[in-house]
Amino acid sequence: MAIKPIGRKSSSKNPPILSHEFVIQNHADIVSCIAMVFVVGLMIQTTSQLASVFVTLHHNVTGEEPSQENPRGVPYFYEPGWKDSCAVFFYMLICIIMHAILQEYVLDKISKKLHLSKFKLSRFNESGQLVVFYLVGFFWGLEVILREQYIARLSSLWEEYPNHPMSFLHKLYFIIQLAYYLHMLPELYFQKVKKEEQKEKIRHALFGLLLIAYGYIFNFQRISIVLLTLHYFSEANTHFVQLLEIFDKHEKMANARVLSNIVFVSMRFATMVISVLTFFYGIGTTDDNTSIGIVSLFVVYALQGYLIFQFINEFLRNRREKQAELKALKKTKSIKVDKVKKEKKDSDVPENNENAGKLKTK
Repeated sequence: MAIKPIGRKSSSKNPPILSHEFVIQNHADIVSCIAMVFVVGLMIQTTSQLASVFVTLHHNVTGEEPSQENPRGVPYFYEPGWKDSCAVFFYMLICIIMHAILQEYVLDKISKKLHLSKFKLSRFNESGQLVVFYLVGFFWGLEVILREQYIARLSSLWEEYPNHPMSFLHKLYFIIQLAYYLHMLPELYFQKVKKEEQKEKIRHALFGLLLIAYGYIFNFQRISIVLLTLHYFSEANTHFVQLLEIFDKHEKMANARVLSNIVFVSMRFATMVISVLTFFYGIGTTDDNTSIGIVSLFVVYALQGYLIFQFINEFLRNRREKQAELKALKKTKSIKVDKVKKEKKDSDVPENNENAGKLKTK
């Protein structure tokens, strides 16, 4: 049975093979078959070496290959390299599959019971997907930060730069991040996203992909995972509140949005402080790394400025919408009150005329 893509209803008609509709309806199965080619390739001796380029992590700097015995229990460390692009492609396929599974077996089942409008359904699907990704990214990043003691030893974020080898989980984290943002682009086709909505989604995917790739390639993996963890905590909180607003029809959780705004501002402030300490007072103090430190600090601050600008626009838009709703509600109540008064007045007129007629008769 094919896994239905986002927002698509099952159809009794079978579209022609390899047609656009066929690919969209069965994209999860098609991508699963492609991914299985690489997995099966690992089991065949003649193709295992080629398949491993896509499935496993490479560019080990420990001195021993992970496939060899490691009796001393020494952890393996990695650095960025060209083979990572192959791994990003393979795990992009996995992200597409997981996206479809989450949509089919969780979000679609919930949305059917809610009977949402098209606008709320689109927001529910988007926030539902993103809140899972951000929560996974946050807890995974927090695990690496605590294990590597990046916060306990804050100076480790810039000491010995650019010699910053990564542990297995640390490198896999970046591979998955790049793969997820890359998978957002084909998802625009699989979801049949409207043209007017594509611009914002493409911008989100490209910004995430390019910024994470920048930190990964230029050996800013330590500071990047700290900043991403802070960012993902803020974004997970924001999308969780959006889901609450969809479920909260009586607006009992109105204060949750205020808390979300406080978390957003706090994370932006923490990001800027840590960035200054790392890029300006840490990496930027050496003559060889001054330029790249300043450029990186500018990139981070430009991104924070853009996010704050978007936050202010969204805040003002929501405020205008609420004011418009209140005005419309007051207008509706005023019309109802006037209508009731008019009906009452009309009902009193015949009675008064009748009384007046009785007095004249007497």
